[in-house]
Amino acid sequence: MSEMKTARPRIPSPLTAGILFLLSTRNEFSTGETASETPVLCNRKRMPAVRGDGMRGLAVFISDIRNCKSKEAEIKRINKELANIRSKFKGDKTLDGYQKKKYVCKLLFIFLLGHDIDFGHMEAVNLLSSNKYTEKQIGYLFISVLVNTNSDLIRLIIQSIKNDLASRNPIHVNLALQCIANIGSKEMAETFGTEIPKLLVSGDTMDVVKQSAALCLLRLLRTCPEVIPSGEWTSRIIHLLNDQHLGVVTAAASLIEALVKRNTDEYKGCVSLAVSRLSRIVTASYTDLQDYTYYFVPAPWLSVKLLRLLQNYPPPEDAGVRGRLTECLETILNKAQEPPKSKKVQHSNAKNAVLFEAISLIIHADSDATLLVRGCNQLGQFLSHRETNLRYLALESLCLLATSEFSHDSVKKHQETVINALKTERDVSVRQRAVDLLYAMCDKSNAEEIVQEMLNYLETADYSIREEMVLKVAILAEKYATDYTWYVDVILNLIRIAGDYVSDEVWFRVIQIVINRDDVQGYAAKTVFEALQAPACHENMVKVGSYVLGEFGNLIAGDQRSSPAVQFQLLHSKYHLCSANTRALLLTTYVKFVNLFPEIKHLIQDVFKADNNLRSADAELQQRASEYLQLSIVASTDVLATVLEEMPPFPERESSILAILKKKKPGRVAEPGSAGSDGATPKERKSPALNAVANHSNHNTSGQSNDLLGLASPSAPTTTPNPAPLVDMLADVFSSASPPSVNNGFGSSFQPIDNLKKFACKNNGVLFENDLLQIGVKSEFRQNLGRIALYFGNKTSFALQGFSSSVGTPGDLATKLILQVKPVDVNVDAGAQIQQLVNVECVDEFLEYPTLTILFLYNGVQQRLSLKLPLTINKFFEPTEMNSEAFFSRWKNLSGSNQEAQKIFQATQPIDASHIRTKLIGTGMKLLDGIDPNPENYVSAGIIHTRTQQIGCLLRLEPNRQAQMYRLTIRSSKDSVAKLICDLLCDQF
Repeated sequence: MSEMKTARPRIPSPLTAGILFLLSTRNEFSTGETASETPVLCNRKRMPAVRGDGMRGLAVFISDIRNCKSKEAEIKRINKELANIRSKFKGDKTLDGYQKKKYVCKLLFIFLLGHDIDFGHMEAVNLLSSNKYTEKQIGYLFISVLVNTNSDLIRLIIQSIKNDLASRNPIHVNLALQCIANIGSKEMAETFGTEIPKLLVSGDTMDVVKQSAALCLLRLLRTCPEVIPSGEWTSRIIHLLNDQHLGVVTAAASLIEALVKRNTDEYKGCVSLAVSRLSRIVTASYTDLQDYTYYFVPAPWLSVKLLRLLQNYPPPEDAGVRGRLTECLETILNKAQEPPKSKKVQHSNAKNAVLFEAISLIIHADSDATLLVRGCNQLGQFLSHRETNLRYLALESLCLLATSEFSHDSVKKHQETVINALKTERDVSVRQRAVDLLYAMCDKSNAEEIVQEMLNYLETADYSIREEMVLKVAILAEKYATDYTWYVDVILNLIRIAGDYVSDEVWFRVIQIVINRDDVQGYAAKTVFEALQAPACHENMVKVGSYVLGEFGNLIAGDQRSSPAVQFQLLHSKYHLCSANTRALLLTTYVKFVNLFPEIKHLIQDVFKADNNLRSADAELQQRASEYLQLSIVASTDVLATVLEEMPPFPERESSILAILKKKKPGRVAEPGSAGSDGATPKERKSPALNAVANHSNHNTSGQSNDLLGLASPSAPTTTPNPAPLVDMLADVFSSASPPSVNNGFGSSFQPIDNLKKFACKNNGVLFENDLLQIGVKSEFRQNLGRIALYFGNKTSFALQGFSSSVGTPGDLATKLILQVKPVDVNVDAGAQIQQLVNVECVDEFLEYPTLTILFLYNGVQQRLSLKLPLTINKFFEPTEMNSEAFFSRWKNLSGSNQEAQKIFQATQPIDASHIRTKLIGTGMKLLDGIDPNPENYVSAGIIHTRTQQIGCLLRLEPNRQAQMYRLTIRSSKDSVAKLICDLLCDQF
């Protein structure tokens, strides 16, 4: 049987069809006897002219352009053609549709060559009224490519589009829809935003038109999100998933997925329909869906879309729907085990696309142990596949599976295969994913083996991934160290192998752990002493060695091979090869030796007296040498012992190395062993280093003051099994007087609070709060620039995992606002607070709010918050001082009907002067006292700064205390801004 391919009836878009037409005519010319309509510049042999029904003049013109030997000849030919077309359009003779089409095509071709076109637009618009498909198509093509949305012809174009949308000819309707989508402007969205949904859900609309309508609506949604109707339209759009025509379902699935990302709850009814449709597809034979079968795989694109759609929701609560979905996923996994029905790559690509998306849904649900293990086993088969892309995707998916308690052990079974891939894989990106997977699958049972393999690979690893590998090895060694001598060996090996990639935080951490563990101090001193004897010794090794020997060198001084003089000479032999910072650290070690080893005091004083130290160009070295020399001369033995005593243990804190790794790869770092087989939860699995520090927590009172290296980092909040009631974590930022809130998870009666509208007149405060999360905002603005700090506080007694916060600019907002969003930590501990910074630049006036989407896992359940970032145009006001004369003079100058916006509205609370003043000052404008003749009225002035312009605004607020009403008047040099400010502020009083 021949292989089945997709053969769906589809009308090509005007842009695609037109360009294909032009390109095709360039190669289909006939013999040179055909005369062109204009003289030919080049006498070279012509290419064959058009066969059959084509535009001969266009074909010859293209041939002439291709035959030009120089750029000057091409420009000369084009200018001659433009003059000819212009004369034809201006001539007395009326052109028929064919001629208009031909000349418009020539103009379009000239535009595609990079030349400006400033005429012919009206003729293209006239083609829209033609009943011939080719003429209407060329008209729409020209408009989509060349007509600006601010053109005077836009009204005529819109009217023609409306006529075609009302047509009974589906081809004309499709051309109109495709033109709307190609232009995709806000004006198009506002004009046709209500018409297209009607066309989409109407029972009289043909299937091919519904497809175009769904995709057109998706395009307008991205431009102008508010164009999509809600309410009754929601269920009707969702039920398109049940349409008999798979083309309609495919287009609708794309639309619904975009709608779901904006409003998850409103479209949750799509889950059962998506599962039902998916079930019918995966259980169907490839002969049942012949028109939508691609190389023996039934409707692979639709299957992928439905699986992605379901990943926006938690597993279905309804037992029947959940069972049906499980059956679908099992069927997909079963089909993956079947022998391929074709040897062609298209078959395997389509089959694997559905499989990987199904596994992604299984991982997202993380609730069915059987499916997770089966998915893991299926991915394991791809690890040795000859196709590089499959190996990469398998490793990436296994990284996610390794974090699940159900599938962690199954992932570990592929450890040898992954290690082999690390050694033999040619593609560096695949090797990097192999490192990620080894990191994710690591736990107590395999930590030593995995760390050793990663160290072995580090010697030959690509430079692009060495720094990340160093961080991961350091984290794993600390987390799973049962023997601290092993931990010290690993870190010193790390410095030896890849010293250039060992950050300060890594060697800071090993020193913290050595100081806090009495049983490892002697071993550490001996090991670093031996490491320093190597001929080539990295500077980071010198730093660790100097610090450890300065503290614990006395523990190995009894051996003649490591006597005090030998230790000193060994360290000082590295002195002249090190940077100034390391030299400063060595001088501190030397003065420590004065206390530990008085017998070599004279040797050390000679070093302090050396000209290269006492007279060093580096002020820090000079000061240390001078002060340490005087200390060694003047201070008594008791004073030296007190000043230079051993460093006290460091206070308990979370390792900063993991935070660094998360910043380098935000959202992609899995906590190693977070689903290990040792039975401990991630919160219970403290690293040995942290346990060690805990044993000495009673000695941490003086750790900060004696910290010469600056090792002490801010302490992480201590987590206890039963945390105390959580006080408002944002009170310190916003001076909130709200009472402490206590929450133990779901089931609380706490009602979510969304204070978005309040931020129109203030910059700081709590934006949103519910049972789980409190979100605070602190912002500042200067002219057209601003900075917003978002504070996310975990109100629960559990960590929020997989935390992500993204800021979006829907539609054309991206052209009006430039946002730079810093990454945020992926885990928020119980009772902890994290910060995210957003830098803002206002390019032009804007109406919509940027979107704020927050995702996190709470108790294994995916949570999603879709909010708005409190950023409005008035944030970019600069207060403007004016006297009475200047204010009313400017007020009169802005008296045009299109420069004023006015609203009369009821007061939402009793009229209070102090409340009004606070609100008006909060708008960002300057409140002008004593300006208005009526002392009850308030006036303000300000200038909105954007990158492209400055917009002056005046405000007048007239309260009526008897009627408890306001009249708000805004006058602005730009009418749209006046209305925008007026609408924004009338909700504040």
